[in-house]
Amino acid sequence: MDSGPEQKIARLTPFAKILAALDDLARPVKPREVASADAAGFILAADVVGASLPARATALGDGWAVRADELSDASAYAPVQLANRPVRVEAGDALPPDADAVAPPDVIALRDDRMEAVDAVTTGEGVALAGSEVDEAKSLRAAGHRIRAVDLAVFEAAGIQTVSVRTPRILIVAAREDLRLQPALRLISKDCTARGGEACVRNGVDLGDALAAEDCDAIVVIGGSGTGRRDRSVHELGRAGEVLVHGIGITPGETAALGRIATRPVLIVPGQLDAALAVWLTFGRTLLARLAGPTEVEIPATVTLSRKIPSTVGLAELVLVRRDGNRAEPLASKHLTLSALSAANAWLLVPAESEGFPAGAQVAIYGLP
Repeated sequence: MDSGPEQKIARLTPFAKILAALDDLARPVKPREVASADAAGFILAADVVGASLPARATALGDGWAVRADELSDASAYAPVQLANRPVRVEAGDALPPDADAVAPPDVIALRDDRMEAVDAVTTGEGVALAGSEVDEAKSLRAAGHRIRAVDLAVFEAAGIQTVSVRTPRILIVAAREDLRLQPALRLISKDCTARGGEACVRNGVDLGDALAAEDCDAIVVIGGSGTGRRDRSVHELGRAGEVLVHGIGITPGETAALGRIATRPVLIVPGQLDAALAVWLTFGRTLLARLAGPTEVEIPATVTLSRKIPSTVGLAELVLVRRDGNRAEPLASKHLTLSALSAANAWLLVPAESEGFPAGAQVAIYGLP
């Protein structure tokens, strides 16, 4: 890679304009079928529908399959002799065609070779009706929702073997061979996978060759976004495609860049761990969501600040906090030290137009990867 002219940042593009640019750049990727057991965290591309279960009425618990009307007058003081011998069933067993209830085991007594009921039951008692577990006319999980562990269990129990999902393939590459870029690369790749993306990490490859890759839906470059003598990522993006933005109004992370190659969005994040994390949390996660197409919105927790957060108007600012119950203590902003990153368990964003938050303010916080 030649040295060439130094990269320069003419101005910082406002935070809101970057979000708008991501809306224009990224569209939901094509769906694909995957095994249900391997789909945790993915975004559904189509409603999940199963065959009606149970196929016929079944027992909810152990007992006797009976006709409720035969037991309607039964009591401990006036047992009712049953003309039809009831069938003993266990939980999950299908009921005989003429049964409409399951009586507990101690409701039916055997006396002198006669079956007697000592208590009444109602129609439908102890019974799972046909289609009560799964209704084939209704979806089990709607398109646009993230697949949870409980969904995997439901799909397995319902006999659903495959689902249609959107799993964006995100190529994550270091700008150059530099061990200092690896922590950010690994962190972003793990969070990408945890949020339903398919992280394709490439190390030790020429950045120009990596940007030419076509087997991905988006590219995230780690490092090389600044104005140093070895920073070439933005120039390389310009050669391969189009640089839309270089310099973003967020701190840390001001040197980040955004562009595209053909239809693939490209996000270049700074190599410093704190700045890379800030850009990924605010823009990388947004890019991933646009490609995956979720309909659910992540709901932040609302907490009370234990002390004020001052901020500079004009720049959005990511702040690390330590949440304890319904209170949060600000730990670091502008430069997020390694010790602050380790101590924090959440983050918040101060809007560009804000001077910060006073102590006691109610703020929205999000979890760290």
